[in-house]
Amino acid sequence: MVYGPHTPDDRSRMLAALGIGSVDELFEVIPPAVRAGAMDLPPGLTELELMARLRTLAGHNRVDLASFLGAGVYRHHLPPVVDQVLLRSEFYTAYTPYQPEISQGTLQTIYEYQSLLAELTGLDVVSASHYDGATATAEAALMTCRATRRERVLVSRGVHPQSRQTLGTYFAGPNIAFDEVPLATDGPDAGTTDLAALARLLDDPERPIAGVVAAQPNVLGLLESMGEIGRLAHAAGALFVAAVEPVSLAVLAPPAAYGADIAAGEGQPLGIPPQYGGPYLGILACRDSLVRQIPGRLIGMTSDVDGRRAYVMTMRAREQDIRREKAASNICTNQALCALAAAVYVAALGPGGLRDVAATGAARAAELAAALADAGAPRLHPGPYLNEFAVRVPDAISVHRRLLHRGILAGIPLAELEPGDPSLADGLLVCATETTTPEEIELFAWALRDELSARPGVPGAGIGEGIR
Repeated sequence: MVYGPHTPDDRSRMLAALGIGSVDELFEVIPPAVRAGAMDLPPGLTELELMARLRTLAGHNRVDLASFLGAGVYRHHLPPVVDQVLLRSEFYTAYTPYQPEISQGTLQTIYEYQSLLAELTGLDVVSASHYDGATATAEAALMTCRATRRERVLVSRGVHPQSRQTLGTYFAGPNIAFDEVPLATDGPDAGTTDLAALARLLDDPERPIAGVVAAQPNVLGLLESMGEIGRLAHAAGALFVAAVEPVSLAVLAPPAAYGADIAAGEGQPLGIPPQYGGPYLGILACRDSLVRQIPGRLIGMTSDVDGRRAYVMTMRAREQDIRREKAASNICTNQALCALAAAVYVAALGPGGLRDVAATGAARAAELAAALADAGAPRLHPGPYLNEFAVRVPDAISVHRRLLHRGILAGIPLAELEPGDPSLADGLLVCATETTTPEEIELFAWALRDELSARPGVPGAGIGEGIR
């Protein structure tokens, strides 16, 4: 079936008007090596054969692993009410609410999401919404450039490497410079932003800084001195962007408390299960004075002509149809379903429940750290953490792979997450949440001790049976 609306005659007339003989001529400027070619698809299957094939593929997935993987995406218990609300047809199929008179339900859910995230971050304005934490962080960095009219940003190496890579992609177009601030390598602050290096980079009158981006907790799970980072940034006339993990805000100081001008982060922990790359949710919030710089949609509450409460799209500065080349961003998405998941999750748990989730994860992480240290894998850094930390494991990549055969996903080797940092080559980044059980911690510690002592272990299949 052909889905294009143009007939062969339509295409011929358009090509003639352009003075070319074929559509392929339009794409000759694209190098052949990167040009799309013919799709090499296998023969078609019947529905029965296709279902059997999909079941076979699904059977390759491991669902019995004791997982200690975090690194930006986290397992949490999801109350069934989250999916029940998401599956309602009026939300599941809704798109951008351009017509408020028939989109009151969708507009209200976005408004509630913005209100809840404003409470979590302590900031005035929350945008709805962005693809993921990496793009939201890049948008936040661009905001600092527009607001200060400067073209250089500093990004701590404690920010997730995928966010740093995305920021580099965003900055390549407008040719904005950014420098990475190194992490301290020794002492009690090892693994956190090197404040002395940050101060030196900020003290350059020839290259004024638009913004400083730092993460809390950082990519190594460590807690940063966010108040001091913000103070240094503001003293240099720069804005301060906090890249935050939202569940942690139930027990850690919110961005507004330590002077952050903008907060960005990955909203996946709020009601969205870990998936193969998404869809996830980018959180972006700022103080009121930056409202004209924030991309996305802002939903407001007002009254209609009869005095009844009503919701409206207050601002959508992102849209090409509104500002075109002056738009804050030209990525016109609206992750409203993911934002709804976050709103339902936070509302269902409430302040006390969210605090319990964060505190339980921290308690499980402390148990995990003690058990792994006893097994011969001490922490790599001495500083405080919440529910994620790095441990020292010789030949970490090989050990990680062998533990998979024992039914354990032992976090992520830091040599793969941060391949350019030799000081992390023997590190495993491990995580615990409220879903982590004492039995899984005991299993991990036993198996790791066995690997490190090079003693014969119990066959992996047997261990896997114990955690099903």
